[in-house]
Amino acid sequence: MDTPDIESQAKAADDPVKHPGPPDGGPRAWFHVFLLHMLFFNTWGVANSYGVFQQYYTETLDADPSSVGWIGGVPMFLIFFGGSVSGRASDAGYFRHCFSAGVALQFLGMIMASLSTDYYQILLSQGVCVGLGNGLVFTPGLSVTSSYFHKNRSLAVGIGAAGAATGGMVYPATVNSLLRHTKLGYPWTMRIVAFIMLATHLPSLIGYRPYLPKRSTGPLIDWEAFRQPAWVLFVLGMFLEFWGLYMAFFYLGIFTRETFHLDSSINLLIVLNGVGVAGRILPNLIAQHTIGVLNISILTSAVCAALVFCWPAIRSVGGLYAWTAVYGLFAGGMQSLFPTLATQQAPEPDRVGTWTGMTLTVVSFACLTSAPIQGALIQREGGGYLGAEMFSGSCILLGGVLLVLSRCSKVGTSWRVKV
Repeated sequence: MDTPDIESQAKAADDPVKHPGPPDGGPRAWFHVFLLHMLFFNTWGVANSYGVFQQYYTETLDADPSSVGWIGGVPMFLIFFGGSVSGRASDAGYFRHCFSAGVALQFLGMIMASLSTDYYQILLSQGVCVGLGNGLVFTPGLSVTSSYFHKNRSLAVGIGAAGAATGGMVYPATVNSLLRHTKLGYPWTMRIVAFIMLATHLPSLIGYRPYLPKRSTGPLIDWEAFRQPAWVLFVLGMFLEFWGLYMAFFYLGIFTRETFHLDSSINLLIVLNGVGVAGRILPNLIAQHTIGVLNISILTSAVCAALVFCWPAIRSVGGLYAWTAVYGLFAGGMQSLFPTLATQQAPEPDRVGTWTGMTLTVVSFACLTSAPIQGALIQREGGGYLGAEMFSGSCILLGGVLLVLSRCSKVGTSWRVKV
């Protein structure tokens, strides 16, 4: 009986096994959409809730609004920036290691924040430690869930991204109630938040299973991307979008308390995030079946810019609630469309990870600096918000213009093309 030689055996072992396409449905795939929802709940949901912390820290710490903004900006920065490393590690077969370590860091950061009394301690715990945890869980979880879908990927990511709105309602309501309506105080409030995060992560720690086998990763930077005008314009556009988009999520509560003297300003933050449930699902659903993700992102950007420019004209509490509801709807849409757009830029499937990582890394710096810049503008005007509002609206508008130019570079000037 003939036996294959050693060289033939090695060659056979190195041949890649063809993996079946994504199931695009079924109990296992949709269960991972639920897990992605809880992942957004505990990353972007907490980030979108930072307005309640911004208000509390501004009142209790010896720090100006710009400095306090760094505490919220650092975790948002690390969600994207850390993902450029954790996503590659996950692809290489280290998903469980990244995810478990990320959850542990998120929990540890919140526990350490409960023991913190000074600004630098809170920045290191709630900012850096929680942010590192965010970066270790977000991109791997998004990548794994996306691998279960192809045709329904936009819808699946949209439903998952709605977790940012769910968390954006649960966390600020919980923190506000515990801080202002109980005698537990700040330490136990943060510990309760930490245990909520741990409990809602448990299904993911148990149930997340990568669909694709481990695979080799490409280079950290693909310089070819910088020679593609469509990609460069897209990345710069999304940088500007995120530079302006989050002002309401950070400063709406303080604006309401100082301008309209409302003690229940937390309700506006809950409304802002609550309408985002629909805002994160519907645009992806509409884009998938009609005009495409980039086209609807451009329209969403235009509406967001117009709304921010209209912010200074609000003169009543009712008008502010109406503005908050509409802005939350479209801003939520812009946030949920971005991950889908980021994965569509690479020309070949084997370069998606590298190009997406580069996109997230660039945009992460907008997330890091937006709140401190807006806080500095507010401080410079002696508590006035007009300069910060005009800065944010201009960034969103210019970002939308760059998205239009990116689209034209990719498919021309015909608006009938679905892209």
